[in-house]
Amino acid sequence: MKKFLHTLFFLLGIHLGGLLLLSIFRFVKFAALHDMLSAAAEQTPVWPAFLRGLWFDNVVACYVMIVPLTLLLLPAVAGYIPRVLRRFAAIFMSVCYCILFLISAADIPYFDYFFKNIDASIFNWFGYTTATAGMIFGELSFYVYIILFLAACALFVWAVMRWHRLTDRMYFQNDTPGRPFTLRQLPACALRLPLAAACIGLCLFGIRGRRGYNPIKVSQAYYCQDAFLNQLGINPAFNLLTSSLDNMRKENRRLNLMSDREALAYVQQRLGVDSAKADPLYPLRRQVSDSLPMQRRNVVIILMESMSGALLHTLGNPEQLTPTLDSLAGRSLFFSRFYSAGIHTNIGMTAALYSMPAILSRNLMKGTVTPHRTGLPTILKEKGYTNLFFMTHEAQYDNMNAFFRTNGYDEIYSQENYPSSAVVNSFGVPDDFLFSYALPVLNRHAATGKPFMATLLTISNHPPYIIPDDQTCRTSDPETQIVEYADRCIGRFLTAARKQPWYKNTVFVIVADHGKIVGEPDAQVPQSYNHIPLFIFGPGVPTRVYDGLGTQVDLVPTLLGLLHASYTYDGMGVNLLRTSRDMVSYSADNMIAARDSSHCYLYNPATGQSFYYRQQPDGKLMITRPDGAYEKLRRHALSITQAAEYIYGLNTQIPKQHRRKFGRTNNSK
Repeated sequence: MKKFLHTLFFLLGIHLGGLLLLSIFRFVKFAALHDMLSAAAEQTPVWPAFLRGLWFDNVVACYVMIVPLTLLLLPAVAGYIPRVLRRFAAIFMSVCYCILFLISAADIPYFDYFFKNIDASIFNWFGYTTATAGMIFGELSFYVYIILFLAACALFVWAVMRWHRLTDRMYFQNDTPGRPFTLRQLPACALRLPLAAACIGLCLFGIRGRRGYNPIKVSQAYYCQDAFLNQLGINPAFNLLTSSLDNMRKENRRLNLMSDREALAYVQQRLGVDSAKADPLYPLRRQVSDSLPMQRRNVVIILMESMSGALLHTLGNPEQLTPTLDSLAGRSLFFSRFYSAGIHTNIGMTAALYSMPAILSRNLMKGTVTPHRTGLPTILKEKGYTNLFFMTHEAQYDNMNAFFRTNGYDEIYSQENYPSSAVVNSFGVPDDFLFSYALPVLNRHAATGKPFMATLLTISNHPPYIIPDDQTCRTSDPETQIVEYADRCIGRFLTAARKQPWYKNTVFVIVADHGKIVGEPDAQVPQSYNHIPLFIFGPGVPTRVYDGLGTQVDLVPTLLGLLHASYTYDGMGVNLLRTSRDMVSYSADNMIAARDSSHCYLYNPATGQSFYYRQQPDGKLMITRPDGAYEKLRRHALSITQAAEYIYGLNTQIPKQHRRKFGRTNNSK
């Protein structure tokens, strides 16, 4: 019996050591990111987050424990524990905990950027090994967490090996392997067997995490109104595991928020599409007509990386980080309550250019077969435009080269086109180089007399931040300095463009792909993550502030309306200058949001949780109780997302002969 208990003592020591280090990681996370606490959290106790965190940590630790526990206790029932099994247990648990430490360390900067714990979406980065490695090792702040991970691993492995040798010397030194089993040992075995079963059962219960019908879920971590504290208690490895398992479930291969028919009927009614006459292959297709002849203006679209509306002084930021954009607010058609479809670049591009709303975190540009979309590039191409796309990084990133060439773009300019000396990190060239490279290309196309549409995707406001040495910034924080730099690059490009003959015949669009967390998070999905600016200026564009609601899916019909174009349209957007929206919807990975002028509704399909907020006079969101307004928002959010799911699936099944085809031209060398 002593050896049996000593085995439990050996495993328990490693288990407790692992829990201690996991708690330390949580404390470091809190210390590093505590500025994310909302003002309401000042009166909220923090200790429940750590207590719930220990609860979740124990669940993960029991996953690690179950294999060595079973392998050691079963022979221990017979009174014998081979040395090789004890050594295996020490090595196995050391490797597993090092993996847990890696996830915990990576979760801190990941949470800092995405305001969520690591989940299955992290695997999307594994397809871009070079870019991901460059981002990690190119950002100096990440080295703190790399060192933390290495230190935790070294300490834990050293402690486990010392503990292994110590317990061997104390309890197993006189172990005699190979002793035959005798009938005299049966009574002791009969006593140890239920004890072993109880220990294994207790470990399995630890994995389950709770009593009741369902095992523990992330909702158990929620205990207050502060989004940061609620998520602090979730073990990142647990979150990664459960989200991965959820993604593999058959029912989660496609969304089932509501019936496809109900969702599609709602969207058709909102967009004025006659469902009885709708094309089964293109259920939202409609003809948009304009009584005036089309103005064949050039179009230049600048998609700014992570430019949240909360960064603009015009929209309330106390610091003057964006003088260029702030000045444009009074000299353009400025949309002050505009929202991104999601919180990733690929979602922002498919929404802004092709009027496709987000389907949670799904990348709609990728697939075994490059998907076909109709949108601004395809429509303008049919009208004789040459379409150009400029990016800073490699063309294969997010399947961009294949996607854009398939869907209306003629020329793609990327890292492969730029001199190697201009490449500064894994995301390619900085913004100033991108703009300086693009300008002569635009001049060349303008000289042909054929209208062009150019899309420029910036990158500077994305870590790792690269700020040229010759840049003078008002602020000292790299997070704000990079915003100043990104704004300055826009200003320099516009100044240079004004000197070109084609400038007076060009409509400019400046919009963000998505926002970023700015200041205190005011909701489970902070407003700053989706609230973005939209500027449109040029000949024929009115100068005013549009205070109505809008999202990226509305950009295509609004811009084409300013050009007085008549076209066939399949998207979910509306011309905001003709049709105002009473509510809009968007997403943030696992969350779906909808809002009107004063209410905001959030829904997590994975957990079934709903969050209700009311906008305060200062623009911040305050959690509140549901009323009738939120039911309308819920229906809107779920209908838009489910209809997008249906149309996305339908589009991938459209017979080849029914799909639009566009010619391809090679890049000019």
